Amino acid sequence: MKSEPLSFAGAAGKRTTRMRELVEDYERLASKLERGGGPDKIERQHRQGKLTARERLALLLDPGAYAQEIGLLVAYDEYKGGAPAAGVVTVVGRVGGRACVVVANDATVKAGSWWPETIKKILRAQEIAMRSRVPIIYLVDSAGVNLPYQGGVFPGQYGAARIFYYNSIMRRYLHVPQISAVMGPCVAGGAYLPALSDIILMVEGTSFMGLGGANLVKGATGQTIDNETLGGARAHNEISGVAHYRVKSDEECVAKIREFVSELPAGPQSRSLTVAEGAQEEAARAVEELYELIPEDHRQPYDARGVLQCLIDGDQWDEFQADYAREMITGHARIRGIQVGVIANSRGMFRAAGGGQPKFGGIIYTESAEKVAYFIDVCNRHRTPLVFIQDVSGFMVGAEAEHSGIIRAGARFVEAMATASVPKIVLTINHASGAGYYAMAGQGFDPDFIFSWPTGRMGVMEGDSAVQALFGTQLDKLKREGAEPDEELKSEMARVREDYDRQLDAKHAAARGFVDAVITPEQTRDALELALRVSANYDGPHLGHFILPPQLV
Repeated sequence: MKSEPLSFAGAAGKRTTRMRELVEDYERLASKLERGGGPDKIERQHRQGKLTARERLALLLDPGAYAQEIGLLVAYDEYKGGAPAAGVVTVVGRVGGRACVVVANDATVKAGSWWPETIKKILRAQEIAMRSRVPIIYLVDSAGVNLPYQGGVFPGQYGAARIFYYNSIMRRYLHVPQISAVMGPCVAGGAYLPALSDIILMVEGTSFMGLGGANLVKGATGQTIDNETLGGARAHNEISGVAHYRVKSDEECVAKIREFVSELPAGPQSRSLTVAEGAQEEAARAVEELYELIPEDHRQPYDARGVLQCLIDGDQWDEFQADYAREMITGHARIRGIQVGVIANSRGMFRAAGGGQPKFGGIIYTESAEKVAYFIDVCNRHRTPLVFIQDVSGFMVGAEAEHSGIIRAGARFVEAMATASVPKIVLTINHASGAGYYAMAGQGFDPDFIFSWPTGRMGVMEGDSAVQALFGTQLDKLKREGAEPDEELKSEMARVREDYDRQLDAKHAAARGFVDAVITPEQTRDALELALRVSANYDGPHLGHFILPPQLV
């Protein structure tokens, strides 16, 4: 691969504030959500002799190493704000240098009970572990199903039963190590989660595991018994034999988990990343410059190659078909020394070679679809991970586009992306709209990780386009009649714009699990590196959440 710097057009313009305001707004929200149920609930947890979920994670994960929380914003705007992080902390990080997925119930939030969104987060964490074959650790401290919402938790294909299905698949077929620490209550069907793990630890005096608690036992059988005698750490270690280890405190429990992880054998098959030894692993431009590069108005063009200079290693860039279909950027690069194929939308206007209509950046044309499809195939053959930098408004429409065969070219783009078996990491930095979002490895195509900056905007179309689609006929009629929209129509159009803007917000997407995490520009290189390294743990079939090895089918 040749080594040459990225070129970019001119210096960045004056400093902008839109991105910084969005980042600061996100950071305030994230800080609030990380406090879980608040100081009173945290103090109550401490009075019970227990650490909080985040305190346990701080002890478990390697100090100083970057860890990626998944789904922090899920459900933040529902239940009147009463379900921060949906009551469960899900994290991808390192334990003794080994990549792991951790699921930790947050007992400061409604006693760690399960909302429908809690199930969604746990399943997503399990899917990451299954796909990448990395160990998964459960820190259980949950009162069970949040009964007022049981209709969205208990039944259905993706209800709570799916958790135990994934437990079983990992245990029997995929051989993904599962470690469960019961560090508080673990009741009813939730007890199957540790029971289907490889190792179960319980903490003396604070943990309980049982299909029914003491109150339910009394109501069902008339038997009077306390929870400790019924299903405490000693009962399940000495009498039932369900648990495997009994420890005296949360701290001792976490230390024991770290010991177990250190003893695990290497994964069954490791994808060999191409990592440059001794290469320049710093970006060519400071991350701070992203705040200047991203424009105030999301509709305005900007220097996409300048943005890439802030994300990829500065000493290596090899642009693929740089002179062709310039509205799409494809090229080979490195992120912290890791070889990747980069696919990015380029905003602006581009003159067509040999004349003709200029092309709009952020729109996918027939030529750009063919270019990217071919590039994906090359990367897939060379086993090079793909990083999609999304700022896409959709595919081109109109007679010229249709007659050029854009449907067929778009289908080739989608098929190449969907069937590529290398890791696929997505970062949305601005628009993620229309079928272009699908082609750029949207969530429905199971990318390994999908992140968004706070500037991300995800939806079928922008508010102005929606107004035109919904009210265009009326507006055209009024124009022909020489009339203006009345106040009622103006109000309705304004309501539609406002509703679309709200739904386009990155926080809205994150609240519904459409992205794994909102990340800041400063976190981006760390997040991409961790995602690439975790995704590279397994080199087997890479379509969907998991595929059983052929000999087991």
